[in-house]
Amino acid sequence: MFMGEHRHNIDAKGRLIMPAKFRDDLGEKFVLTRGLDGCLFGYPMEEWQQLEDKLKELPISKKDARTFVRFFYSAATECELDKQGRINIPASLREHATIEKGCVVIGVSDRIEIWSEERWQSYSAEAESQYDDLAESMIDFGF
Repeated sequence: MFMGEHRHNIDAKGRLIMPAKFRDDLGEKFVLTRGLDGCLFGYPMEEWQQLEDKLKELPISKKDARTFVRFFYSAATECELDKQGRINIPASLREHATIEKGCVVIGVSDRIEIWSEERWQSYSAEAESQYDDLAESMIDFGF
């Protein structure tokens, strides 16, 4: 399970040091793709396979399903940790998440998310201001 918040910088070659805490759970290879809210999602291979199985069940006849699957898969890339625990984030994914230098890597249960520092600060501040209301609304999800 992934949890916590870690701040790192991305270097000029697009390499990011993956937090040591996440390396074992991510495995030697994992999948990185576009996420929601302007971040990147990273999945261990086992989680990615489970997600793929669900995506295959989406009806190809539904335009929204086709569009989502295309957008999600077209940016997906297999990442490998190098000997220093770094990954290379492709330019298209860095652009999607507006990552230039400062990054925040967070753990979200079964996946990691990689955010630009600025975008995470903005998102986090807004979420914090609504936290009590969000917690109350979780009852709608059976929580």
